[in-house]
Amino acid sequence: MSKKENKRFKDSERSNAPKRGGKNRRDYGDSYSYEPKKRSSARPAKPSSSRPSGRSAAGRPAKGGKRVLGFDMNEPFENTANIGADGLEVIAGRNPVTEALNGDRDVERVFIADGSEGSVSKIVAIAREQGVIVDFVPKEKIDAMAPGTKHQGVVAKVSEYRYADMEEIFAKAEASGEDPLIVILDEVTDPHNLGAIIRTAECVGAHGVIIPKRRAASLTQTVALSAAGAIESVPVVQVTNLARTIEELKDRGIWVAAADMDGQSYYEANLTGPIALVIGNEGKGVGRLVKEKCDFVLSIPMYGRINSLNASNAAAVLLYGIRRARI
Repeated sequence: MSKKENKRFKDSERSNAPKRGGKNRRDYGDSYSYEPKKRSSARPAKPSSSRPSGRSAAGRPAKGGKRVLGFDMNEPFENTANIGADGLEVIAGRNPVTEALNGDRDVERVFIADGSEGSVSKIVAIAREQGVIVDFVPKEKIDAMAPGTKHQGVVAKVSEYRYADMEEIFAKAEASGEDPLIVILDEVTDPHNLGAIIRTAECVGAHGVIIPKRRAASLTQTVALSAAGAIESVPVVQVTNLARTIEELKDRGIWVAAADMDGQSYYEANLTGPIALVIGNEGKGVGRLVKEKCDFVLSIPMYGRINSLNASNAAAVLLYGIRRARI
C-alpha cells in the first residue's frame, strides 16, 4: 500500500471524519473568557438577548442545564455576572474581599472557586449574613475575572472605591483620642508603593492618606491587593493642589514634615503632636514647591552603599518613628 493510500481519511471523506477531542474533551471556549472575542466584520455579532436561557454558546440546547448556586454554567460568564456592564470593579484575594464585606463599599456578588477551603467559610458566612449572593464556580472563571492576580480562589464585584474628604480624617483622629497623623504622597506613581504605604498607615494607626489627582497612582485593584484590605479602613483623600492642602493643614495646627535626604535625622527630631508626613516621588523625591511649604525635613541615616530607600520602606520607618514618639 502506498503512502498516499495509507491516509486515515481520503480527501473526499474528510467532511464526514469524526471531530477531534471527542465527547469527553473539556473545552471551556469563549464562555470562560473575561474579555469576549472580537467577531469578524463579515459576520456581525448577535445580541446576547437573542439566546434563550438554557442554550449553549453555539445556540444548541444545553446538556443538563447545570446550575451552581444560581450560576448558570451554560451561559457566557460575562452575561451572568454583568462584567463591564454595570461599572462595578473586581477585587481579588481573601483579605481584600473580607475587608470589603466589612467596610462601607457595596458588594454585589462574591465568587469562590470550587474546592476552596480555610478562610472562605468566614467569607461565605459574612456575605450571607449581609445578603450578598455567593457563587461557587470553577477556578477557570476566577482566573478569567482576575487575570494575573493572586486571587486565592476568591473574587468579588464591588462598587467603585470611594475617596474620603478631609473632615473624615479629622473625625477619625478625634474618635481615636489622638493628635492627627496624616500621610501625604507627592506624586507616588507606583500602585504597589501606594498600597504598601496605605497598609503601613493602617498598621501604625494613621488617620488618613492624601494623594494628588494628577501624576500619581490612584485607588485601583492593584493598590487594594498591595494594601491587603487596609484600603477599606484608611480614609484616602484626593486633592487638586498639594501645596494649598498643606497650607490648609498648617492652618488647622498640623506640623508638616517632608522626607528627604538633606533633612534632620528622625532620631533627633521632635515627632510628637499633630503631624503630617510627606513622602515624595520614587525618583525625584518631594517636589520643590511642596517641600518649601513644609515646616521641617526628616531624613533616615544610611550606613550602606545605597543612599536611599524605596518610598514605601521610607514611609514605614518614619511612621513607626512617629508612633514610637507617641508612646
